[in-house]
Amino acid sequence: MRLSQAMQINQRPAPTGSARRKLHLVCGFTPLHLATYLRAYARTRFSGDDVEVVTGLYGNIEDGLRTARGGTSEGAVVVLEWSDLDARLGLRSAAGWSAAVLADIARQAPERLRHLESLILNLSQSVSVALVAPTLPLPPLTHLPPAQAGVFELSLRAALALFLERAAASSRVRIAAEDALARGSPAAGRHDVQLDLRADFPYTLAHAAAVASLAVECLFPPVRAKGLITDLDDTLWQGILGDAGAAGVAWSLDAHAQPHALYQELLASLAEAGTLIAVASKNDPALVEDAFARPDLLLRRTQVFPLAAGWGAKSQSVARILQAWNIGAGSVVFVDDSPMELAEVGESFPAIECLRFPSGDAAGVLDLIHRLRARFGAAEVREEDRLRVRSLSASAAFAGERAAHTGDFQARLEARLTLEFSTAADDGRALELVNKTNQFNLNGRRFSEAEWRSLFQQPGAFLLTAAYEDRFGPLGKIAALAGRCTGGPAEAEVEVDSWVLSCRAFSRQIEFQMLRCLLEKYRARGIALCFRPTPRNGPLQEFLGRLFPAGSLEGRLSLSAAGFAAHCPVMFHQVITKNG
Repeated sequence: MRLSQAMQINQRPAPTGSARRKLHLVCGFTPLHLATYLRAYARTRFSGDDVEVVTGLYGNIEDGLRTARGGTSEGAVVVLEWSDLDARLGLRSAAGWSAAVLADIARQAPERLRHLESLILNLSQSVSVALVAPTLPLPPLTHLPPAQAGVFELSLRAALALFLERAAASSRVRIAAEDALARGSPAAGRHDVQLDLRADFPYTLAHAAAVASLAVECLFPPVRAKGLITDLDDTLWQGILGDAGAAGVAWSLDAHAQPHALYQELLASLAEAGTLIAVASKNDPALVEDAFARPDLLLRRTQVFPLAAGWGAKSQSVARILQAWNIGAGSVVFVDDSPMELAEVGESFPAIECLRFPSGDAAGVLDLIHRLRARFGAAEVREEDRLRVRSLSASAAFAGERAAHTGDFQARLEARLTLEFSTAADDGRALELVNKTNQFNLNGRRFSEAEWRSLFQQPGAFLLTAAYEDRFGPLGKIAALAGRCTGGPAEAEVEVDSWVLSCRAFSRQIEFQMLRCLLEKYRARGIALCFRPTPRNGPLQEFLGRLFPAGSLEGRLSLSAAGFAAHCPVMFHQVITKNG
């Protein structure tokens, strides 16, 4: 992005009714163009919403870190350079480069980094932080030739690495990756020496744009895709299964098929982190199962669901997979080595992202792996992510047995429901559920971290979450309800602002137990639901239709305790309630 483009973006009026967002930029040098780029990239990320970039006192990074902790903001971008460790490491200092000076710098740097670490971790308790480590070269301080690294430089970099490792242990501190920055800003084009000395802004415009872009992507990562559907022949492995047999397909270094092993390793890693992996292949199903039974296959059969093998069109297999996953095509990537198959699937599902596996091109496969890692990258992997494939398989078994039995099926589930109340706004899983769930979603409202925190600053605010397991297995935390209790004793009413339930937990009467729990805890006379129909929340509307069979589902819906009791079915869960 050019500076003129950034300025044009910043000058555009915000859409009517849009939010005004705040972002903190903390750096020791003059913010200048970095603040301009940061605001432009943030506005782009938030669909044109106005963004205010707040900077601290010039030359005082500690003040900036403390200031950023106060108030409500979307997050903080902290940009460090070597001079923040010690002013003598910058070009603007004239303190000498003697051996005694360098020894003093090396001695003080770890303590300085500990101090900055403490401030950054304190800041991360209130907002998420994108941390950019020093990106500029050190000045030629030592007597060594430039081609040789010395003890002084290596000790500084070692202290910095330890500092970053400690900071990265916090889930709310996201370290900008140097490798990613290098792809957009080569080291030789980063430092504007003239501007550094004249205005204390050390970056070239291109480097400032690259730092701002990477920081915004760190702080507000793109929406993660949910599922990957892969072909098999000349994609997951080298060779044609129908011709070579299960023992004849290859993915080893000895068989010159190592790129396929790398692809398998990626898919296994993605599955472990919660990405849904499925197979769509024109092959004999029994032969495919034989191939997946090979002990040297790096993607385990248990990590794949479903496995759609047959002789029909690939789009038919993709349709069955999407139905089994119960997610939209826009959240899915399809990988195949055949341009024709990619075109056929893409024509049937325009929203799906179709990527070609470049069989025979090792560098191309590595590029594809990088692209997929970016598409499916997760800042944090939760237990619910690890359970996803297993819970989907269990849900399929649940649906099959439910269809085959009537009567006391719910009673035989051995269901255990854990309901937990809290006022903690930092429940990342709850916020993730609210921002990703579409079908059972009270009103489709999405929240930034700042908006989510402010929701719980209201009097009487609470968060109710639900974790579930039954004899088919655990589903983890699958529901979140945010609301507040108003009124005094005997007049209490619960207002529900946001309520979501994962599609994996449908048909288990969890939604009824959550409402019952609210009424009982607050001894409320009723519940008010802030409902809004969306194009995708049909299951939520169907549920409300059971509670309001003769009413109109519009706007604020009021449900009395007596009305709930009249429509609540018999339930068999073992319920454990925690008050946080």
